[in-house]
Amino acid sequence: MSAPSAHGGVGRRIAYYRSVVHPKMTQQRLADTARVALGTIRKIERGERGVSDATLEAVAVALGVDPALLRTDRRSPHTAVHGALPALSAALAAYDIPEDGPVRPLHELRTTVAEAVHWRLAAQYTRMARELPDLLTELARAYHAASAHERRGLAELLVSAYRSADAVAYKFGALDLSARLVELMRWIVPETEHPLFTAAVAYVRTETFFAARAYATGLQALERAIDAVPAPHTASERAAKGALHMRAAVIAGRACDATAAQIHLDEARALADRTVEGVYYGTAFGPDSVRVHEVSVAVGLGADHVGYALTLARGWQPTPGLQAERRSGFYIELARAQLWSGLADPAFESLKVARRIAPQHTREHPWVREDAATLRRLKRAESESLTHFAQWCSAV
Repeated sequence: MSAPSAHGGVGRRIAYYRSVVHPKMTQQRLADTARVALGTIRKIERGERGVSDATLEAVAVALGVDPALLRTDRRSPHTAVHGALPALSAALAAYDIPEDGPVRPLHELRTTVAEAVHWRLAAQYTRMARELPDLLTELARAYHAASAHERRGLAELLVSAYRSADAVAYKFGALDLSARLVELMRWIVPETEHPLFTAAVAYVRTETFFAARAYATGLQALERAIDAVPAPHTASERAAKGALHMRAAVIAGRACDATAAQIHLDEARALADRTVEGVYYGTAFGPDSVRVHEVSVAVGLGADHVGYALTLARGWQPTPGLQAERRSGFYIELARAQLWSGLADPAFESLKVARRIAPQHTREHPWVREDAATLRRLKRAESESLTHFAQWCSAV
């Protein structure tokens, strides 16, 4: 027999559907309806024994649910994106020895990479996962076959394409693949001979520090990157430096360094006040982006700062022109602040707004699953829509 933890997921889901979806169904009633021994039901729900296919089918019928809802590990749902990750990994493995094949003209490749950047900012992960393996292979083929004077432009396209691929890997929990993509970005970016592309890669590299919870080290890396950005005279230069300050503020918040977080937010705000909101070298920056990050920093600093997060958000919302991923992230952060403040209903409304803006980004965000599960515990006998939301984001 497997260890209890191997079966806990199935048992928890059975207990959930029995006690929450069917609050009047006792273990005895479930056992009687499914024609399974009461002791078996108790052990299954406690994760102390496995479940045969026949027993699972009988329990599912008794609960009135699809057996797949009980059997699947809903915390790690297998989606079309997950199915595409091996192809993405294979494309990266052959980055220096790509297969032979056709290569489109440079202007066509630029158009396709620009589309991939748009998909990333719009959180269209399924489309990226489907299209990027072939695009990365073609770009690698073009880069290795190019003359010296053509390589700079292709290096820029590779940085942007790798970044789009990294968004897929990181958001869907493939952290080793994400780290590999970050290293490939760092490998190719010197070929661009462009400090703003280097700044963009430093911004993305912070993911590896978030994943490792190495917040202090990540802050040091960002501050070095900030020092390396040229004195900002153009909008793009202000945006590059400001985006790094935004990122540094967030990771300083995670490091519980409120002073450093405030310093970087002040720098970002000063630069944003002189910059029109937009996308610069693949990163959104401007006044709205800084406000979103101010809320994120307050939430990252913990429960003592959530009141400030709510004050920042009161009477303000990101404009529709802001990229979908960033807008949905704002409402996810706001929902956490509201939940910590005991505002369960507003928190659920914020999560629903996040889903409307960017469904895939919201569904894959770990905070959404955690907060939806917490809301279900707080409101056990209420809201069918909350139950459906919790199922949708794999919180049950």
